[in-house]
Amino acid sequence: MEYEQLKLDNQICFPVYAASRLIIRQYQPLLEKLGVTYPQYLVLMVLWEHGTQPVGDISRRLILNTNTLTPLLKRLEAQGLIRRRRDESDERKVVVSLTEHGDQLRHKAALIPENLAKGLMDFDFEPASLIELKRLLEALIDKMVKHYPEEE
Repeated sequence: MEYEQLKLDNQICFPVYAASRLIIRQYQPLLEKLGVTYPQYLVLMVLWEHGTQPVGDISRRLILNTNTLTPLLKRLEAQGLIRRRRDESDERKVVVSLTEHGDQLRHKAALIPENLAKGLMDFDFEPASLIELKRLLEALIDKMVKHYPEEE
């Protein structure tokens, strides 16, 4: 091939993309029991961890544009899992909080990471290898976020 740089096997992004899709596929049956998608699950995890959050903070934490996040929030609100309201101290900001139902869903979700990890162990990966992969990906993400800040 004339352009070696255009071979799929020479791309760093493809294995990251493919691994992400395959891992998310492993989440799907677990998340279906909760009635949420993977991106919705990520929003819920942020709220379970930090409590009520401005939309902008959720957007930054998940590295999602607000125009991508807003439809996710609308669907979660329609499901009765979150509540959105204007910030009393700054009307320009929208804050997101869990409803009682959204908070209770945390108990059902608590087993998801363990079930996913067990599934990954079935592929003969040592836990240390997965931890190192996560560390490397986090370092890459951190550097990329700093170098390519999100435009709002």
